[in-house]
Amino acid sequence: MYHYKIGLLRKVKAHLKRGGVIAYPTEFCYGLGCDPRNYSALNKILRLKLRNKNKGLIIIAGRVVQLSTFIVIDPSIVVPDLLDEVFAKYWPGPNTLLLPFIKKNIRYNLVGEHTKLAVRVTTHKLVQQLCDTANMALVSTSANKSGHKPIKTYKDCLRQFGYKGVMVLPGITHFAKHPSAIIDFASQQKLR
Repeated sequence: MYHYKIGLLRKVKAHLKRGGVIAYPTEFCYGLGCDPRNYSALNKILRLKLRNKNKGLIIIAGRVVQLSTFIVIDPSIVVPDLLDEVFAKYWPGPNTLLLPFIKKNIRYNLVGEHTKLAVRVTTHKLVQQLCDTANMALVSTSANKSGHKPIKTYKDCLRQFGYKGVMVLPGITHFAKHPSAIIDFASQQKLR
């Protein structure tokens, strides 16, 4: 099993703290990521992808607890034990849930025109390691310009984004055949 070395992880953490963007392997393809709380980093990702800010972005975590910065577990809205059951049904794994109970300080360019936040807890060990090192969830959007095919390899990602100030991390995707499923938490309807 491949793991990132401590020295590289320190550089990644410092880069993210400065508002930097990283590219890293996920289950399906390479993803672009940043600190989801950093407005300028979010905007940089949107510019790199030529993505409309109204669409919103996905947050990926290595563990459910890393989502606590973004979601509200309010017993008047949802029973915590039932929430744990639903989360266990989908995570960790390639499922993105659209959660309605989000904190009020969420950046517009993270949720876009939506009232729900797209979140996922991954099984990818390198992403778990990145989230643990950064001590937070990360933005996770496919590393490609909008309308183009997602990038699957380190070499292709480096060629596309390495010269644009993106720290491209080595690694291998899990070679999933499809991007993560997107499921509405409230209705349990599969949207992708």
